[in-house]
Amino acid sequence: MTSKQPLRLSMIALMVTSTIGCSTTSDQDFNAMATSRMEQTTNWNTVQHQASDAAFLTDLVSVPKLTLLVDEALNNSPSLQQTEIALKIAYAQNDVTGADRILSVNASFSGKKEEDQSETYTTDLTVSWELDLWQKIADSSDAALKDVGVAQANLQAARDLLAANIMRSYLDITLKQQLVDIEVKRLNVLENNQNLILERYRTGLGSLEELDNAKTSSASTNATLADYKEQLAKSERNLSLLLGQLSTDAEQSKWDIDHEFPDVLLPLASMPKQDLARRPDLQSSFLSIEAETLRTSAAYKALLPSISLSASLTDIAESPSESLLTSPLWSVLGQLSAPIFQGGKLKAQTEIAELTTAKSYWMYQETLLNAVNEVENGLGQEHALELQQQYIDQALDSAKRSFVSYEEKYRQGLVNIFDLLTVQQTTYDLEAQLSQIIYNRLINRIDLGLALGLGVQA
Repeated sequence: MTSKQPLRLSMIALMVTSTIGCSTTSDQDFNAMATSRMEQTTNWNTVQHQASDAAFLTDLVSVPKLTLLVDEALNNSPSLQQTEIALKIAYAQNDVTGADRILSVNASFSGKKEEDQSETYTTDLTVSWELDLWQKIADSSDAALKDVGVAQANLQAARDLLAANIMRSYLDITLKQQLVDIEVKRLNVLENNQNLILERYRTGLGSLEELDNAKTSSASTNATLADYKEQLAKSERNLSLLLGQLSTDAEQSKWDIDHEFPDVLLPLASMPKQDLARRPDLQSSFLSIEAETLRTSAAYKALLPSISLSASLTDIAESPSESLLTSPLWSVLGQLSAPIFQGGKLKAQTEIAELTTAKSYWMYQETLLNAVNEVENGLGQEHALELQQQYIDQALDSAKRSFVSYEEKYRQGLVNIFDLLTVQQTTYDLEAQLSQIIYNRLINRIDLGLALGLGVQA
């Protein structure tokens, strides 16, 4: 052993000792912090919401026609297909990263011809493998596997959102159909009254002012009806878009959407007990923290020495057939390498990895806070809409009784036609308001289901 060899070994030992000291990640354990926050949310939700067995989003508005539309959208939606491809890409990326953990085999064949010399052919077969001494490659591979989990959660979130949008669009069409029906009834009454006033005017029993007021009411209702019809057509086009279809009359007619809202409204007490952990966005955020934590660990371990082994067979001959490893020369190489100076590149990479992990944690924190806020808003809105529906039901019943009473008085000549029309218009206004409230309550129930982590079956 020469005098230079102990010096080299001492330098390597010093380098290993110093880099091992640098191989620890940040003092903050973001995984533990995120888990603690989720446990706090579980305790919160137990107080806020008590319920029974698990359910799916489609159980909230149980309509067979709607379920068929959701299934069709899940199969044909272009946006969902893109998310599914993103999941496949994540799987492929995981295979790429995992390949670093196994042997790599490379073969090469070359020929060379020089002046005044015979042709030579070289065949080389090399097997190489890096010893994952510090589990750096394992960490990178595990991080890629977490990315697959993120892509899976994103796909589930996209499926849930698509199903919710189909349900919203279905209910929106039902609402628009009801509003059109109400305006048609209103218009028929106004036109009949206008004709009656016109006859009275011609016989000298009515005034021009009464006739103008009747025409004004009819024209205004016609304008509202035209608006509602266009809104209905737009809602149908939106549903076609969600289903991945071209908007045609033939396709829309086969939907056969009911003009009445479904009577089945899953009671709040029957909704499943949730700890929000079923929410795909929270799953995705939590897995992102784990993935970035593993990448941070791998970035620190990149500062440590690495050991690689390689073995090769080489054959050189004057013809291609003789060079096919008939009498090869073999060689084995073991290599220990360690980074000494790279201009601060590796240290900067560890800092970037740490900051990325911290960013992932705060993104998770933001997602969790938004999730809790969505549930609280949904529960509060549910209570408010329930009260509104009760009061409007009572008001509508009173208005209907009042209309019957005014109609009888009108026949007796005790009230004029405008008093009767006013009461009748109030009835139609309350019917439209009730339809809107029922629609809002159903939509809020869908939003609440999403907030609680309900989705479609994977």
